Amino acid sequence: MSPADESKIEPGIEGTLERVVKPEWTLTYFDPKLPGVFSTPSMIALMEMTTSHAIAPFLPPGALTVGTRIEVDHLRAVPAGVTAVSKAKLVEVNGRRLIFEVEVSSGGSTIGRGFVHRAIVTHERFQGIVSGKQMK
Repeated sequence: MSPADESKIEPGIEGTLERVVKPEWTLTYFDPKLPGVFSTPSMIALMEMTTSHAIAPFLPPGALTVGTRIEVDHLRAVPAGVTAVSKAKLVEVNGRRLIFEVEVSSGGSTIGRGFVHRAIVTHERFQGIVSGKQMK
């Protein structure tokens, strides 16, 4: 990323995604003995997608972001069928490292909140790393 590209990425960038919680996003999907509530991994995936979508318009051509760290609290159980609203706000930029504050809510109540850390990489370099680590 060139210095000109970095100047476009500043704290304050925000994004929102709204999704209906699908049955395959619940604990029951993974284990029928568990309750049919929105799973923590699925909530985290929604948070990550929100951060990715928020920053995408500001990235230079050929760049993407990848998750590097997650710090979240899952505060409330909700069933499949409810609408979850995920909001992300970029709060820190350190070169190619980004930190987003995130929150997922439903019906006015917070389901989860925390921070998602991402790194800016080139698609070409990332694909090269992944290709070199594929199982043989």
